[in-house]
Amino acid sequence: MTYAASRDADPESNWPRGSYLGRLTEAALEDLLTLGRPRRFDAKDLLVRQGDTDRHTLLLLTGFTKVTATAQNGRESLLAIRLGGDIIGEMAAVGAMPRTATVTACGPVTARAVPHEALRAFLLRRPDAAVELTGIVSERLRWANNRRLEFRGYNVKERLARILVDLAASHGRTGRDGVELGFTLTQPELAALAGAAEPTVHKALKELRDAELIATGYRTTTVLDLDLLREEARLLPSDLD
Repeated sequence: MTYAASRDADPESNWPRGSYLGRLTEAALEDLLTLGRPRRFDAKDLLVRQGDTDRHTLLLLTGFTKVTATAQNGRESLLAIRLGGDIIGEMAAVGAMPRTATVTACGPVTARAVPHEALRAFLLRRPDAAVELTGIVSERLRWANNRRLEFRGYNVKERLARILVDLAASHGRTGRDGVELGFTLTQPELAALAGAAEPTVHKALKELRDAELIATGYRTTTVLDLDLLREEARLLPSDLD
């Protein structure tokens, strides 16, 4: 279930290697970041809106956003989070389809808005960057598919552990005490990602903290023992590729 990503941040950038910007070569990154124009968003601002037909892509430089979608019955679901280094809106840019989700800033966010024509031209002249984008899209689809399977096959603590392993793989940075995520999801947000009731997630988090697998603090979550957390998540070696 995990993203195929390094645990550490790229030493030459501010973005984890698991993110799209963190995976690019220096030349491709320099090329990409000259495109489009800078954008700034405040907390609760919408970066993209589900159903809209605009086609630009946003490259997140700093900040923390959440991805949500609303079903036909009006129920909103939290699908994922995106942070600095991530790309959002790529499906609309390359596939000419309406936005499938809404992305909301959870605090100050800086980004670059890249027109879809500019992104397509970039991918044509930078095939290595196109391959990395294909990998990102594939991993996100696998994440979504596996989450649906996990709702039936794993208990809440195991699902929560799997989410934390994924976040550590895609956006973790090696710190003094373990792998630091650099942000904290609220319990309602974790409950939404895990497909569980908030009290059940509260209990599972406490058990993970009591087992000294994770530690939570102001705006940060630290995975203290990634190997044991993987065991708690019942992840097989093939799940970590």
